[in-house]
Amino acid sequence: MKEIAVLGSTGSIGIQTLEVIRLHKDLFHIHVLAARSNIELLLEQAKEFKPQYIVITDKAKADAFRYIYDGDAQILDGEDSLCEVVKVSEIDLVVVSVIGIAGLLPTLTAIKSGKELALANKETLVVGGELVTAAAKKHGVMIRPIDSEHSAIFQCLLGQDKKAVHKLILTASGGPFFGKKEEDLQYVTLQDAMKHPTWNMGQKVTIDSATMFNKGLEVIEAHWLFNIHYDQIDVLVQPQSLIHSMVEFKDGSIIAQIGNPDMRLPIQFALTYPHRLVSPSKEFIDWSIFDAIKIAKPDLKVFRSLQFAYESGKSGGDVTVAFNAANEEAVNAFIHGRISFLSIFDVTEEVLSGWQRNRVTNVEDIMVADTKARFLATDIIKKVEL
Repeated sequence: MKEIAVLGSTGSIGIQTLEVIRLHKDLFHIHVLAARSNIELLLEQAKEFKPQYIVITDKAKADAFRYIYDGDAQILDGEDSLCEVVKVSEIDLVVVSVIGIAGLLPTLTAIKSGKELALANKETLVVGGELVTAAAKKHGVMIRPIDSEHSAIFQCLLGQDKKAVHKLILTASGGPFFGKKEEDLQYVTLQDAMKHPTWNMGQKVTIDSATMFNKGLEVIEAHWLFNIHYDQIDVLVQPQSLIHSMVEFKDGSIIAQIGNPDMRLPIQFALTYPHRLVSPSKEFIDWSIFDAIKIAKPDLKVFRSLQFAYESGKSGGDVTVAFNAANEEAVNAFIHGRISFLSIFDVTEEVLSGWQRNRVTNVEDIMVADTKARFLATDIIKKVEL
C-alpha cells in the first residue's frame, strides 16, 4: 500500500488521478489532497478518500472549507503548506498536478525529501529544469512524467541505450486550429479555443494547445527530462492523438508509443511503474475505424510559439522563465477578454525580444525573473487591450 499526495486534486489531472486510484484501492491510499479554491469538489473527494491532510492554498477558501468539513483530516492553508505537507514521512509518492510556477517549490521539496515523484506540471521543468534535475540526481529520485508525450518517450526509452538516441519526436494534436492561417484566427473566441478535438483538459492547457505554446513548453521539458539537446527534439502534428510521441535511434529505427487519448493511461503508468495494470479505460484502439495515420509538420509561421520555445531553451538561464510567465499573463488576459487570441503570441514575443538573460543558480533567481516578466507582459497587454 503506497501513501499518495495529490497536489492539485480538483484539476483535470488530479481528478483523473483519483479515478485511477479508485480502481486500485488495494495498492494506493490518499494521504494528502491539495487544491487551490474548489472546496465543493474537494469536500466530495475528502469524504470519499479520507486523507490525513487537506491543503487549500487560498486562505479565504480554507476558512470556508473548515466551516463545512466535519472529517478528521488536518487542514493546512497557504502556498507554503504544499511544501510542508510533502515532507510528511508516511508519504511514498507525490503527484504534482498544480498549475503554473506554483509547482516548482513543492516538487523540489518532494525530491529533497526522497519521495517518488509523478510530475504533471510542465512549468516546473520549464522554469527550473536545471535545479530540479540536479536535485533529482543528487537524491536518487526518478521523475516519472505524466504528460502523455513525455510518458510516451519515457516508455520508448525503457531498456534502450540512451546514447543510441538520434532524435525525440514530440507529437501534437494541432488543437482546434490545425491547418488554419493567421487571417483565420483574427476573431477567435474563448469558446472557439476551448473546442479541443481529442483531449478533455483544463482551460489553461486547452488554450495552450490551441496556440501550440503547450508543445513549446513540452520541448523545454523534454530537454531537461531526457538530457537531450534542442536540435535533437522535433515536433510533428498527429491530429488523431494516437501516436503520443516517438524516439528515433541512430540506426534509423523508430519506436512509437500508441494508445487512446486518455490521460488515465500515463497517470496509471506513473503510479504503478514499472508494472502495467489493466487499462483504466478498458478500451483498446479499434483499428478498423482508421484508414490512415495522419502526420503533418506544424506551421511555424502561424504557431510562432514553437520558435519562441526553441530560442528560449537554447538561450538558457532565465529566458525560459520569461517565456512561461509572458504566456501565462497573455493567456489570462485572453480568457478575460482583454486581448485577442493572436495577441498571445505578440505579447510573449515582445517580452522575449527585450529580455536580458541572467543565470539561474537558485529558486530566488527564478522568482525574480518571473515577477519581472509578468510586469513587462502586463504593461504590453495594456497597450494592446481590446
